[in-house]
Amino acid sequence: MLGAVLLLAAALVSPAGAQERVVPENRDAVMLSFAPVVRQAAPAVVNIFTKRKVQKQRRTSSLLDDPFFRRFFGGGPRGQGRRQGQPSSLGSGVIVDPLGFIVTNEHVIKGAELIKVVLNDRREFEAELVLADPRTDLAILQIDPEGETLPSIAFRDSDTVEVGDLVLALGNPFGVGQTVTSGIVSALARTQVGITDFSFFIQTDAAINPGNSGGALITTDGRLIGINTAIYSRSGGSVGIGFAIPANMVRTVVASARTGGALVRAWTGLSGQTLTSDLAEGLRLERPGGVVINETFPDGPADRAGIKAGDVLVTVDDQPVNDIEALNYRVATGELGQAVNVGFYRQGKLISARLPLEAPPESPLRNEIRLLGHHPLGGAVVASLSPALAEERDLAGAWKGVIIIRVQRGTPAQRVGFRANDIILSINGQSHLNSADLAAALDRSADRWEVVFKRDGKLRKVAFGS
Repeated sequence: MLGAVLLLAAALVSPAGAQERVVPENRDAVMLSFAPVVRQAAPAVVNIFTKRKVQKQRRTSSLLDDPFFRRFFGGGPRGQGRRQGQPSSLGSGVIVDPLGFIVTNEHVIKGAELIKVVLNDRREFEAELVLADPRTDLAILQIDPEGETLPSIAFRDSDTVEVGDLVLALGNPFGVGQTVTSGIVSALARTQVGITDFSFFIQTDAAINPGNSGGALITTDGRLIGINTAIYSRSGGSVGIGFAIPANMVRTVVASARTGGALVRAWTGLSGQTLTSDLAEGLRLERPGGVVINETFPDGPADRAGIKAGDVLVTVDDQPVNDIEALNYRVATGELGQAVNVGFYRQGKLISARLPLEAPPESPLRNEIRLLGHHPLGGAVVASLSPALAEERDLAGAWKGVIIIRVQRGTPAQRVGFRANDIILSINGQSHLNSADLAAALDRSADRWEVVFKRDGKLRKVAFGS
């Protein structure tokens, strides 16, 4: 038994990623407890309650509770009033800084007018939303501990985790109170989940249920490797397929919150697509996997690194890049001002290069303009497209043109069918690369309008008039 205890102690104090992975050799080793790890981590996992005001229908006639009568009254204003309600939502969070920074999911606090944090010792604090990032589904809160040093969980490099590692999930499922479940890492680098823009998840079979969102996924060294975010379920309960945002992504969002600045992700100045079996055969590569480069931004980071259209990028800092989602993750978790080593194939030869990670430039300036007049784009708000604006709106490789920011209802642009994120490329055969030139062109009268634009990566053309 002493040997088993010493083995556990060694695992707990070893550097992250360095502990020895062994199969239990005897009954005593199998009976080891996670209690010491839970005692260390549990105080840093909090419950989060949110409230927001909504307008609810108040019925003054009990007849409207009957579906038969609702057919006639339509559930409309007759016999009804309106009252305000404050529905509560429930989630979990993790203290990652003794000064009171807390990580949770963006969907837990979305639309909240009041955010309350309840610590493990039942103390309650009103929290301030410091940063919300829907693209990663992460949010950073801060509470004022009034000079007290709060318990916190340290990050672990999520790239050191392996399939089969033991993990614990801590959170508040179904609002029953703090709960710990155990399991293993079932899979890594899950990218085809479709939960966030940066899909790159740790999958676990540790039970995760509604209310666990924003809670901690830790390894047996007590370090944070992920934020529990979603489950795959047909019933609403856990079926052993849960997903967590890796700690390396969480760390970059927390770093931005600490500095108080806007969240700016690294940009490489390239666009590409996942290398499928058909593409691999056409490029004479042995197997699919990687990212085929479609285009590089002139004088952007990728262009300066020597990457060209047709190259197949396969690694970033020796980590495999099997699809475009994996590349986006590796870039997003990089540090601005640094560079990463990339490996790519060109004509069957593996080439290495240093790719600088830079902030996307906002050139030209966006210069938002509301278009007025009797033309197909009347009522649209447009802006000059730049790499910075393209990244902000998740439009990979869309670096030039004029983008529609929004379309007002009841206007010609809406009736024509234009939408936000449509990119206007030309009007009556003339290209316009900034919003001011486009507005000037539309101010000129014309008997016929021909608009070429791009939507979801596909070129479209509409024409109006004689």
